[in-house]
Amino acid sequence: MSAIAGPRPLAELLDRWRAEGRLVGAAPAAVGIGITGVRDDSRAVERGDLFVAVKGLRVDGRDFVGQAIELGAAAVAVERPVGELPVPQLIVDRGAASLASAAAWWYGDPSRHLLTVGVTGTNGKTTTSFLAAAGLAGAEFATGLIGTIGIRVGGQFVPNDEPNTTPGALALQRILREMVDAGEQSVVIETSSHGLAADRVASVDYDGAIFTNLSHEHLDFHGTFDAYRWAKVSLFERLPQHAKGGRPGVGVVNADDPHANAFIDATRGAKALPVTYGERPEADVRLMGLSVESSGTHVKVQVAGKARKLNLRLPGRFNAYNAMAVLGLAHGWGLDLDAVSVALEAVTGVPGRMERVDLGQPFMVVIDYAHTSASLDAVLRELQAMTKRGHGVITVVGASGERDTGKRPLMGEAAAKRSRLLIVTEDDSRNEDPAAIFQAIAAGAEGAGKRWGDDLLVIGDRRAAIAEAFRRARPGDIVLIAGKGHETWNVGPSGPEPWSDRATAEELLAGKSGAHPKAR
Repeated sequence: MSAIAGPRPLAELLDRWRAEGRLVGAAPAAVGIGITGVRDDSRAVERGDLFVAVKGLRVDGRDFVGQAIELGAAAVAVERPVGELPVPQLIVDRGAASLASAAAWWYGDPSRHLLTVGVTGTNGKTTTSFLAAAGLAGAEFATGLIGTIGIRVGGQFVPNDEPNTTPGALALQRILREMVDAGEQSVVIETSSHGLAADRVASVDYDGAIFTNLSHEHLDFHGTFDAYRWAKVSLFERLPQHAKGGRPGVGVVNADDPHANAFIDATRGAKALPVTYGERPEADVRLMGLSVESSGTHVKVQVAGKARKLNLRLPGRFNAYNAMAVLGLAHGWGLDLDAVSVALEAVTGVPGRMERVDLGQPFMVVIDYAHTSASLDAVLRELQAMTKRGHGVITVVGASGERDTGKRPLMGEAAAKRSRLLIVTEDDSRNEDPAAIFQAIAAGAEGAGKRWGDDLLVIGDRRAAIAEAFRRARPGDIVLIAGKGHETWNVGPSGPEPWSDRATAEELLAGKSGAHPKAR
């Protein structure tokens, strides 16, 4: 486990934890120890490491203290004492937050050396993160990127094969250190509600934040919508009044979202600068005109009262909002708006986000990550506008198992309202009965007027569902394959298995498929 240097005096970390209010108690023997690394996975512990026990949703790291010690842990940190141990025991208030602090300390607090932007919201985080990274690069900042699709360090992009949008604290701080070492000057971090609530980003030194929108999602984890919203708002509560390089801390907020005031108030409470974007007359970046085509979006905005045009290569009204958010960030920091605009216009696409698949077929095929009712509605609204009279959208969609069950009928309803045909299928059912998931989605679709077996089909096999959508597509129709986007796996009862919507669509369109199974 590489870091700035090792071994390092544990006393340094203890002083840090005391200053942060993390440390509840520590054995006197801990002061003289040098540690060689920080771990939260007992299986990965090496001799001389500090093991920080973190309580998760399914397991408690405290139960694995013994294993960590057997593998050579020099000290352990726990929220509650674990009886007599042969190594010093550090009592902390919250294991996850203490781990984040220890990780930042071990890697030399790399985010303090980077102009750091967090992007949060229910939908649009990934595209906005890509656009923000492009905008900062256009303003001549060497910029790293961390998010759902992948990680870019020193110009090298590596796909993210993990299920988390925001990496765990140790991985996150290691990546940030790699960015500093690679000469990056700024970083955009796609910051999920999980990452905020679980303290993965607790010791990241943010300078700016962007809020896209808020709708029903992840209530299986957060419990209530208020808790979900609070997790997002907490990013803005921690913004600095003064950011790096003499800039103000900036909170960029979608003024048209019903929850905008909570984010604006949090920004002001932190004494940072709120910057708004949207159609509202008072927005700092105000949408004045919009024209959407299948090849892109023409946007007219006013930034601080001055007119500006953007010719984006990304289609969709929501992408206009994503781009306006980046203009808001640039405006708040006084960056060159011309340079940022040119960079935004140069972005040709984001994997799995309104991604076209074109092998010459007479209908359009679009792959998108949309997996909430709001994101489905937004994508379908744009696709509907692209269809000509007499044509429509065929949507293939599912919902994750062991996740927010309340959103399933809402997804079915949203997809049904804007689709000529809705095909419900598999999407990460995990250990849950797929039929129960399908039924919940279909119930929402039936409530919106769809008829089972007519314009509502259930085909459990995702490949067969896509094949059926292609078979039923008429020239001029649009087929939307929603929910998985860029992902290269599907999680069933046996765990992750290789899967790609794009690869599957291309194979089927190229005529490599077999017979088309019948729907039930």
